Amino acid sequence: MTTPTKIAFIGSHSVRKTNAVHSFAGAVGRSGRSVEVGREVIRFNPLGLNEGATPEAQLWVIMAQIQQELELRNRADVLVTDRAVIDNFAYFLRATGGEDPFDVKPLVHRWCTTYDLFVRLLPDVALIVDGVRSTSDRFRNEIETILNAIIPSSVPQDRLVTIRASEITEEFDWDALLERLVGPPGPGEQPAPKPVTLFPTLWD
Repeated sequence: MTTPTKIAFIGSHSVRKTNAVHSFAGAVGRSGRSVEVGREVIRFNPLGLNEGATPEAQLWVIMAQIQQELELRNRADVLVTDRAVIDNFAYFLRATGGEDPFDVKPLVHRWCTTYDLFVRLLPDVALIVDGVRSTSDRFRNEIETILNAIIPSSVPQDRLVTIRASEITEEFDWDALLERLVGPPGPGEQPAPKPVTLFPTLWD
């Protein structure tokens, strides 16, 4: 690769995005490429989150997402992000009742073109209690409904992969996705070896 590549794992909350991000980043590293991971910025939001988040709180998240990606973009061959602007925009629209009081839609739409691939995880797993994320099925369903409405107009179909959240286990094979993102191994390169399970509780 001659330029850094960016892949975002997107979806509502409690769909194993963080598990997928770190597992896929490990596959990238084992393939011999350097990799950076962008963390889920909502966890550092000083203005609130979940159902009670204000439009200003969700605006902060969108801006922080872009800032993080700008800072990490050129540090490695591949940047893997836990969320993207598009799913953060879904939470923004939920907080604003579908309005765009800060006129961020053009920025979100344009920023979506900077991702080489999106992986959307579909919510077929139960919500978990982690002390941070909402455990309301209704709230997650509202976000999924908004995502269904906004993804087709902002994410090119040929850059979108969908995976059921229940498939994201420690045995998931990332080879096909890795090849789609960065191409097959070059001369002298070897396919990424299968991972050794070190942290089984990550998948609980």
